[in-house]
Amino acid sequence: MLTLRRADERGHADHGWLNSYHTFSFAGYRDPKHMGFRSLRVMNEDRVAAGQGFGTHAHNDMEIVSYVLAGELEHKDSMGNGEVLRPGEFQRITAGTGITHSEFNPSSAEPTHFYQIWLLPERKGIKPSYQQRAFEPAGRKNRFQLVASRDAAEGSLLIHQDANIYLADLDAGMDLKYDIPDGRYVWLQVLRGEVMVNELTANAVSLKTSDAVAVSDESSLTLQATTDAELMLFDLA
Repeated sequence: MLTLRRADERGHADHGWLNSYHTFSFAGYRDPKHMGFRSLRVMNEDRVAAGQGFGTHAHNDMEIVSYVLAGELEHKDSMGNGEVLRPGEFQRITAGTGITHSEFNPSSAEPTHFYQIWLLPERKGIKPSYQQRAFEPAGRKNRFQLVASRDAAEGSLLIHQDANIYLADLDAGMDLKYDIPDGRYVWLQVLRGEVMVNELTANAVSLKTSDAVAVSDESSLTLQATTDAELMLFDLA
């Protein structure tokens, strides 16, 4: 079963300095039909104005993954980490027993465009930790590249949940198949471009930039890029 989540149906908040779209209920946006998918709890597409950002605030018992599409994001936290996240780089924060952090756009001219993703952890009370990593672009050219996993396989970020996160860059016209193990679920998020999903089946759908689809009770996904496309796929318990 494929359940669509169109970009223009998401929750939206424009605070001036922050323009944010919420796939699932978040902050002032509440929709009981969209509270998350499996362990995936937050999928926010954020644009932060130049010289602006999220002031110091607290989190606990959450796995937070950020991915920058354009611009830069400067991170500081109570664990002593201070890094700048650039396009193509991933950040993972295990909030666990509790952290405080800030995220700031250090540019004086350019906005920052990034995805902020939260997953529920496999248990509460985990020791807080932080990782940041850039992955070789060639590793996701017309194929899936593992960027986060429960066991840090293939050099991926470690997340404390039974989930695998993949990235793929597809050239227009290219096909890519993902086999879904028994009992698993998939969330496919289109970061950029347009793809056809399961084109030769009765439930074929076309997804454009910022669209997504939740996948249940399927054995595979077949993707064909209508244009050059960047995708993020979550394989979830």
